[in-house]
Amino acid sequence: MPGDREFIQILDAALAESVRQSGPWLVCKLGCTECCHGPFPITQLDAVRLRAALAELEISDPRRAVRVLGRSREMVARGEQGEEDPCPVLDPATGGCDLYAGRPVTCRTFGPPVRWGAEPLGICELNFDGASDQKIAACAVDLDVRHLEDSLLQSLERETGAAGETSIASALLNIPDRSPAST
Repeated sequence: MPGDREFIQILDAALAESVRQSGPWLVCKLGCTECCHGPFPITQLDAVRLRAALAELEISDPRRAVRVLGRSREMVARGEQGEEDPCPVLDPATGGCDLYAGRPVTCRTFGPPVRWGAEPLGICELNFDGASDQKIAACAVDLDVRHLEDSLLQSLERETGAAGETSIASALLNIPDRSPAST
């Protein structure tokens, strides 16, 4: 999708700055999977990115791609994802994301102190343990890119008809309307 790469670059650059400013207060690292459990909706742009990352994984590491698809199929077969269920792209052996480069915006922005427009400041409860509100605010990044994402979503809907939210498992299996918000 034209423009999506730039959107992700802007987002990732802002988050890198938040990570830099947060220093040791930010405890996110490989193997910490606090944010990788339970259902959450993703956008159709997220779904496109995930499918592209899966296609790359199918070439670079077909066995791992098969495991991701297997976990996705199991999740869809069970129905709604439970609060304790891991994300289907979470590698249970490493605690890493098998589709990290294509991860949804929610996954990219969870952890460091990030504010989307008028939304409240969100951070992982494991970060900034013992920090003052002022310290957290000093590390916060205000992301004013919602309009870019909205424009890209509108273009995607016009071009493909894909609209609304979905889940990671449904996106990878290309099953419409299976998001936590729509079930």
